[in-house]
Amino acid sequence: MGAVAGLLKAAGHDVRGSDRAVYPPMSEQLAALQIPVFQGFAADNLAWGPDVVVVGNVCSADHVEVVAARARGLPLTSFPAVLGAEFLDSKHAIVVTGTHGKTTTTSLLSHLLIEAGRDPSCFIGGVPIALGHGWRFGQGHDFVLEGDEYDSAFFDKGSKFLHYRPRTAILTSVELDHVDIFASMDDVRDTFRRFLALIPPDGLLVVAAEHREAMQLAATARCRVETYSVDLGTPDASTSIAIATAPTWRARKVAILESGRCRFEVKKNGELFDSYETLLSGHHNVANCLAAIAVAHSLGVGPAEIARGMSSFAGVRRRQELRGIASGVMVLDDYAHHPTAVRETLRALRGRFPDRRIVAVYEPRSATSRRRTFQNEFVDAFAHADEVVVAKLFDATKIPREERFDPERLALDLHQSGTKASYLPEVDAIVKHLVESASPSDVVVVLSSGSFDGLHEKLLAALGDAVRPAGLHDMPEIRALAKHVELPVDDLSDDAYRNFFVLHNESGFVGCVGLEVYGEDAILRSLAVHPEARGVGYGWLLADTAISQARYRGVRRLYLLTETASDFFAAKHGFRVVDRSTVSSAVAKTSTFQSADGGVVAMRLDL
Repeated sequence: MGAVAGLLKAAGHDVRGSDRAVYPPMSEQLAALQIPVFQGFAADNLAWGPDVVVVGNVCSADHVEVVAARARGLPLTSFPAVLGAEFLDSKHAIVVTGTHGKTTTTSLLSHLLIEAGRDPSCFIGGVPIALGHGWRFGQGHDFVLEGDEYDSAFFDKGSKFLHYRPRTAILTSVELDHVDIFASMDDVRDTFRRFLALIPPDGLLVVAAEHREAMQLAATARCRVETYSVDLGTPDASTSIAIATAPTWRARKVAILESGRCRFEVKKNGELFDSYETLLSGHHNVANCLAAIAVAHSLGVGPAEIARGMSSFAGVRRRQELRGIASGVMVLDDYAHHPTAVRETLRALRGRFPDRRIVAVYEPRSATSRRRTFQNEFVDAFAHADEVVVAKLFDATKIPREERFDPERLALDLHQSGTKASYLPEVDAIVKHLVESASPSDVVVVLSSGSFDGLHEKLLAALGDAVRPAGLHDMPEIRALAKHVELPVDDLSDDAYRNFFVLHNESGFVGCVGLEVYGEDAILRSLAVHPEARGVGYGWLLADTAISQARYRGVRRLYLLTETASDFFAAKHGFRVVDRSTVSSAVAKTSTFQSADGGVVAMRLDL
């Protein structure tokens, strides 16, 4: 709903909204857009006189503002309906749908089109890290949307994607999910079949060849169909292969690089198309990349342009997202809550961190995961972790007792099948267990479709000396510290938080470092530690985090400017002094280098 508000505001509408509570980052985004938000629901929230009321699908017919809107004679609509009506008639709608991979594929495809200069609009059910929010209002002809099969509103039980007027579509997979909405797999098939019927005969459907259900549904489409598949070299019994003929697009020679990034080769109709590199990892993410490549190519984006965009894509929040590193323990966040998503996420992490212990912490929170539908399937999914901690069922009272998922049984079944597992209902007990058992180099991945009661931050704080990506709320302290140690601050706008890492100890904020990425080049900047916290290695820790993230982002050359710390960067991290005239053009054009005086030294680290 916040993303819809952003799009409508960008299109020139007067937009206001209400919710029971609004938290960062959405509250900060809405405030930056100057969209007023009423905290709490009330009939008076409509007193300003809107022309139409957009109703979220959590609202029922007796909701106080629904009742008030009807009393005032105001028309009600759903957010997918308003998207279709306001934006899509004049655009080429590209809809990414399927049970899995929608958010990542939509974000990646949007990024490819942005980097190719097509200025697309987009609507995404998550937050691309580089974009900073889940929407974009562009002037180009393309509009990329994440097509959700969940229902639209209490007065419109049809799937959201039925409002999206697709001309091009991606179908990643079709499985049973949202069991609170779909009573059976036949119901799921029916809504996807209805969606595919919307694609016109001159449109395009790109479908995963490895998913039998998706392929069978694709056979009903009236448009041109292209297929895609990932060749891992050996058959995978967990993948439902449905390839009767060679796929249009095939990824092969998939390899994980030392940085953790993934490289693969693409063939189209058996002919070499190009080779690609991405920070996304795992079979499922290579498939997501392949689908985005196919659609970008259909829109006229060339292989080299696609490669540049693929390499620079920074990922999506809550998809293997780094939340911080503390005491050598890496804490990741992932939205996975369906057994297929859990399995693929853990397998991807196993490939990315082959020599590290993977600890999965799981909260059954979504409508599907709180039900016993996939009780047994979760045992196989979590077997790809070295250790599993299962929390209590979120808001168990909303699920009939006889239908409830049993988290304690999951832990027991995992333990009996050879995977170390425990059932710890409360977050504080989970944090205590992890602090006592985790070792440096462990990877803790937190799997939940919600906030998990702030587990990530509580764990990082308990481990101590946590380095984490900055938030908007950190910018005042970043600016104050940079100014205090006489570093440039004029170009540190609020949006700069996306480029920063911050370090906290038991006293609070003590240091920061910036990493500005420009394709294969990047700048390490604003490395600062509070004077009272110097001498214990915090500067090295911050710089090391930035360098490791630069490698992961695909950076080849990392630059910095310094007046007094050239010996530190040379001895501790391997930087070498370079002539300013040899700096890459992308870096030379930045405000960091443009504003630098003659007294600073330029240094470079080749990664």
